[in-house]
Amino acid sequence: MVGETLNAPPVLHPAPREHRVLPKHLLYSIFARIGGSGLDTDAFETLRASHRGGFLGRAIAYDNRQSEIPARLIYSLRWHPVRLISFLDRPYYYGAKKKYLDWVASRHLATGRYDLFHSWSGDCLQSLRVAKKMGIPSIVEIPTWHRDRGKVGERLPAAPSETPRNWKENLLQTRERFIEEYDLADLLFVLSQKAADTFRIQGFPEDKLYYLPRGVDVERFKPGPRPPIFRAVFSGALIERKGIHHLLEAWHRLDLKDAELWLVGSVHDEAKPHLKKYWRDNIKVVGFKRDVENYLSQGTVHVFPSQCEGSAKVVYEAAACGLPQITTREAGDVVNNGVEGIIIQPGNVGELAAAILELYRHPETVERMSEAARQRVVDNFTWDHFRTRLLIAYEKAMKMK
Repeated sequence: MVGETLNAPPVLHPAPREHRVLPKHLLYSIFARIGGSGLDTDAFETLRASHRGGFLGRAIAYDNRQSEIPARLIYSLRWHPVRLISFLDRPYYYGAKKKYLDWVASRHLATGRYDLFHSWSGDCLQSLRVAKKMGIPSIVEIPTWHRDRGKVGERLPAAPSETPRNWKENLLQTRERFIEEYDLADLLFVLSQKAADTFRIQGFPEDKLYYLPRGVDVERFKPGPRPPIFRAVFSGALIERKGIHHLLEAWHRLDLKDAELWLVGSVHDEAKPHLKKYWRDNIKVVGFKRDVENYLSQGTVHVFPSQCEGSAKVVYEAAACGLPQITTREAGDVVNNGVEGIIIQPGNVGELAAAILELYRHPETVERMSEAARQRVVDNFTWDHFRTRLLIAYEKAMKMK
């Protein structure tokens, strides 16, 4: 299957801990909350694996919204001093929060209590420097792609940053910061083959890349009754990066009868001109919803023509709901072309319209792909699969020192 060449697909019952080289005290940091949606869910499932394994030393995050993992193991930065400069524009304020998280994590690492460090790209440069100095294995998780997005050419070095013109600019996340993090980490977690390719093209060796796709709760996200009409669903922020403008144009071209398009997600300003230009009365703007499963399960197909993702969580969710998907390879590896859906080239409106029309005209194809989509997730992308892959990765990182 797509994406499974980076590392072998896991079994759900790894060897007992006494036969494995796992850490004794993990330090984990993330610019997110523990428990919630999106990255907050990823963080919780990661900590759940380490806590159940008995080796979670400490997690550092900006809040704790779960109760399974003891609060004493989570260092919450909810009431942080960076709030004093919250009046700054978002890039500066977020940059300051990330650097504060990094500073706190580096102080924890310097105590010598931890034997493995796991963090996220853009959040951990100072901590990685400490880890390298102390000989602590380190992992950096990449939420999307290499910072240079797979530009062809020689690998660009991490050149020293120019002296900032003022104190605010020193808060920004620079390209050089990301590049140095990539170099310092012992292992890089990538979410898809497309993401891995952006590192390969920059010369990163295969053994530094570890394939760690996301998981999904297959009890929460499950198939519902098929709607009486053809209903295409788009779930995600309504932004151009996710291809909303291409979807609206394709839908406008088709002018399908007995069909509707649901847009489930926050409407950003950049989408408003496209909604106005390509509006049809069979479009329903649902807006942001926390219970997205209740909308996906009412769809016929999921359309997600994203131009850049690591591995979009909604693609897992839609597949778990038994929806055939029209998506791009940029969105991840859940869909195999012609099996669980149709893969198109990003930005190709004609190809997108043709794929929608294909599934609109062939309900038997929808049924076949629906069954395959659900099975693909159940067999490969539950949170059990995620945690098993994660433990294998931790073992690999521990053996790299």
